[in-house]
Amino acid sequence: MRGRRFIATLLFLSLGAGALLALRLGYVDRLRDRVQGRAPKLTAGDFPAGVTAPVDDVASIPTRPVLVGVVPRGTVAPLVWAAGDEARPGLFRSAYALDVKVVRFESEDALRRALVKGADNGGVDLAALSVSTLGMVSTPLRDAAPRTVMLLGRSRGQDVLGTRSGSLVPAQLAGKRVATEPRSPGHYFTLWVLSRAGLSMRDVTWVPLESSLQAGAALQAGKADVVAGFVGDVHPMVRELGGSLVSTTADAPHLLATVLVARGEFAARYPDAVRRLIRGSLDASAQVVKAPEEAARVLGTFAPELGDPTEAILAAPPATMRENLAFFGLSGEAPVTYSELYQSAVSLSQKLTGPGSAPSAEETADLGALKYVSATQRP
Repeated sequence: MRGRRFIATLLFLSLGAGALLALRLGYVDRLRDRVQGRAPKLTAGDFPAGVTAPVDDVASIPTRPVLVGVVPRGTVAPLVWAAGDEARPGLFRSAYALDVKVVRFESEDALRRALVKGADNGGVDLAALSVSTLGMVSTPLRDAAPRTVMLLGRSRGQDVLGTRSGSLVPAQLAGKRVATEPRSPGHYFTLWVLSRAGLSMRDVTWVPLESSLQAGAALQAGKADVVAGFVGDVHPMVRELGGSLVSTTADAPHLLATVLVARGEFAARYPDAVRRLIRGSLDASAQVVKAPEEAARVLGTFAPELGDPTEAILAAPPATMRENLAFFGLSGEAPVTYSELYQSAVSLSQKLTGPGSAPSAEETADLGALKYVSATQRP
């Protein structure tokens, strides 16, 4: 009898130890997932962006600086100039009592991740992004609940495709090594050039760059036959190596549109800050168009790799209120609207990577602040 009890006790202890070990090693969770199905992972994107907004004072502005992330390009010159620095207060602070800090990022991927994080977690509140980026990476950006609030400007020759040697037409890109930063505006522009030449993605060998700002160096080092980058960086290297520009966004001036995108939570919590940002940005844009010298000086210090800052601004000029209203279909006519650009980027992404879900263009835009500023703007 005692022997049986001992064996039963030993068996019970062994089963208990085995169950504990299985639990720690994750076998129990795997078995449960196999029987019941894997438990869905909850993320911030599962809930409305404005749930944390205060009940009474939704129109307040942050007590800390508003952080706006950018990858340097001519279009962001008004933002950089209006933000000012420690030595110069800047238009946002002096005219709109809003403390704004422009944060530079070397790559589009780093900027996207910063927008998802948010300023309270080491990221940013808003970002200057291409509409193509919003459409092609809508899933990774989901937790930021991105809300496009205004058009900053379009690339009208700043983004280029340059070759290391000789003169090429787009159809001759077949078989070439083409270097771009993945899912960047330059990548999207390259896809457009290939489409015009009747080529597919498999007709070229893709060389990934960590940043579009490395395009000139990649060309010089012989890492690729063709690179997509900024004209101020790529063109001098093309001339030095005896190459040529295959195409520029001057050929497609409505393809790459840079917009100001706010985190959904920030837009809901601080609508007055968004209104002040839009008004200040438009005022700064008007001043830069009228007299670009000071903004060019600031941009040259902020991003010397763009080359001549005045030329960088001319190649990606800031947008006016009229252009904003037309671009978003609020007033006037535009050759290509925000909805068209966004939806085409979504469709292209699904064509290249497979079916997926993405928010509609209307869901990614919050135009209330732009309409307000337009209605109150002096004629």
